[in-house]
Amino acid sequence: MTETVEKLTQAGLGQLADGTLLERVLPGEVVDPQPDGTAKIITPVSDRVKPPCRHFKSCGGCSMQHASDDFVASWKTAIVERALTARGMPFPFRKLHTSPTQSRRRARFSGRRTKKGAMIGFHAKGSDALIEVSDCQLVLPSIIEGFPALEALTVIAASRKSEVNLTVTDTSGGLDVLVETERDLDGPLRVELAGLAETYNLARLAWNDDVVVTRREPDQIFGAARVAPPAGAFLQATREGEGALVSAVLDVVVGANKVVDLFAGAGTFALSIAKTAEVHAVEGGPEMLSTLDRGWRHAKGLKAVTTETRDLFRRPLEPDELNRFDVAVLDPPRAGADAQIRTLAASDLRKIAMVSCNPVTFSRDASVLLDAGFIMDWIDVVDQFRWSPHVELAASFTRS
Repeated sequence: MTETVEKLTQAGLGQLADGTLLERVLPGEVVDPQPDGTAKIITPVSDRVKPPCRHFKSCGGCSMQHASDDFVASWKTAIVERALTARGMPFPFRKLHTSPTQSRRRARFSGRRTKKGAMIGFHAKGSDALIEVSDCQLVLPSIIEGFPALEALTVIAASRKSEVNLTVTDTSGGLDVLVETERDLDGPLRVELAGLAETYNLARLAWNDDVVVTRREPDQIFGAARVAPPAGAFLQATREGEGALVSAVLDVVVGANKVVDLFAGAGTFALSIAKTAEVHAVEGGPEMLSTLDRGWRHAKGLKAVTTETRDLFRRPLEPDELNRFDVAVLDPPRAGADAQIRTLAASDLRKIAMVSCNPVTFSRDASVLLDAGFIMDWIDVVDQFRWSPHVELAASFTRS
């Protein structure tokens, strides 16, 4: 019995009239639903394309490779629009930026030992099955080229019954690898791993919480500074996406003399803003701020950057502290910045740049600012996670 797909959910699943959800279908397509949640496509729509990755049907990493780039762009924008509309808010979209294929500079793989060595990949959707992804179209080629090193590490780190996690980041010094495993690090193992890092020309190799060896600084470029974030620390997924977000924030801080950067991380925004304004960077992780500070001290031509370690969920900056600045920038985690937003709304600040990776918590926090007299000037939508439901955004708020 054939059915017509009525709409696409935020998770990228097609929905039929009776509420049935199907994978890898598009609105308007006539399909024959299958018991396993897939569907035979009877009449495709014009936005259906051939998936660019041969792993698409088995790997759980992507959900939308069967759709055209234009369709995915519209779908991502609609995700943000729905979140704002649900709270009766405007959606003044300004720009949409989509990162290119093979641009992800960081990925977290799983590794499993086999009889002949090891396999590296992602899990199939909703399954423990590990799918090798040697032709992954998301990550930078340099990461795929590093698979022999990951396989060698998996042979050392994993048992035949357990998997390991391998976070790989492309840096200016080479690959930065973090191994998460149940195996403890001892002296002989440390020597073996240092030799492996030399053999495979890794920039840095970390084993759980321990950095085994740093052969070259695993630097990222933030503005005029070179920064080596801690192993496994948060980093924007693509350089192109990061550039789009930084550009949006810089548009907001034009003309400011003093800026506070909340949830500053390792300095993605602070070190770019410091070219024209003094910055006070606030972050809960002292190691991230130490990294930011080192980057600033070794850079040239930047204005003063001060740092403060502070849990902004439990102890947000209060209005009297915020009033010392011209503009606030904040990039909270997915949970948003409920406590900090309320003190921002109660302050005398007139300009705020907000970056978010969660349209739902963004709309919640933005509504507090609008209730306090702010206007949402514009929103830039940034798609760093191609073919997935994830979407970032940056917005400008002004209070007259």
